[in-house]
Amino acid sequence: MKSIQSTSCQVHFQENSYKELNNYLANSSHSLIFVLVDENTNRDCLPKLMAEMATDLTIEIVEIESGEINKNLDTCTGLWNVLTELGADRKSLMINLGGGVITDMGGFVASTFKRGITFINIPTTLLSMVDASVGGKTGVDLGVLKNQIGVFSDPEMVLIDLDYLKTVSTEEIISGTAEVIKHGLIYDLDLYNDVRNNNLENVAYLIHRSVEIKNEVVLADQKESSLRKILNYGHTIGHAVESYFLESDHKKTLTHGQAISLGMVTEAYISNKLFGFPEETVADLKSYVLDLFGKVPITKEDYAPVFDYLKHDKKNVGGQVNFVLLEAIAKYKIDCKVDIVLVEESINYYLA
Repeated sequence: MKSIQSTSCQVHFQENSYKELNNYLANSSHSLIFVLVDENTNRDCLPKLMAEMATDLTIEIVEIESGEINKNLDTCTGLWNVLTELGADRKSLMINLGGGVITDMGGFVASTFKRGITFINIPTTLLSMVDASVGGKTGVDLGVLKNQIGVFSDPEMVLIDLDYLKTVSTEEIISGTAEVIKHGLIYDLDLYNDVRNNNLENVAYLIHRSVEIKNEVVLADQKESSLRKILNYGHTIGHAVESYFLESDHKKTLTHGQAISLGMVTEAYISNKLFGFPEETVADLKSYVLDLFGKVPITKEDYAPVFDYLKHDKKNVGGQVNFVLLEAIAKYKIDCKVDIVLVEESINYYLA
């Protein structure tokens, strides 16, 4: 797989990735290297990185607890304190080795420490490979509100090694599939058909094509003023449901992919009602994602608090919830106004 130039960084795949990393380290003037991990990537992924990385610089390993629940400013404060105690300076380098929590938060911590130190993302889950590590978005949650605090900041490079996928659960792999499906729906019918019909038989192609799509969109609109909004398809209702489940201790924890699968179906239903998105495609999408992700155990009693979370979506302007909707696969509409009655109807359709 060929490297991809993304804004001010390059995304390197497989055989090229560690060679590029070592060339970069040999020709840079960094003072220290910090590798951010959680307990899982420390155990399962760090040994390979350390074996592949060639440098005489001091390497400090910084571990945080895994999980979306720890993606917050308290964890960031702890990391800033650790960096300070370990002597980090403006010439330090942070390598974020992990899934979306690690790459989102590690990028934010690096971008704000001493007004910004260099960082590199090495995603280890399918979700982070196809989405979280690419595009320059960094950030953390505010309570259960997803990614409310953050900055746009590009990593020096992104390294994608498919071997790390062997270290994650089947559930995590399935979760990441949601973003591949999304990229197909908003941008590439062939990609949608490929993942729809073959699932992850050609995961290398699916990752590379997803990164290409996201990169094309981000290069056209880095700060999400127009086109980049399409990457939020399925995430308006999906994030509201995900936030609600994060707050509700009595409920089953959802993966990101499960929440977005609900969001894609409901927003496809709304697309049908407002813009004529084909009814048979909505039905096919629903059947596919329910088989793949299962049904999110949401009830009508949950609707009101979920609708409250919709008010905090990052695309909202002046209190108006803005949706990304579809006229057809790869034919999108941004900044769509949707009546809450139709949102409720779409969830009823998902549950039916």
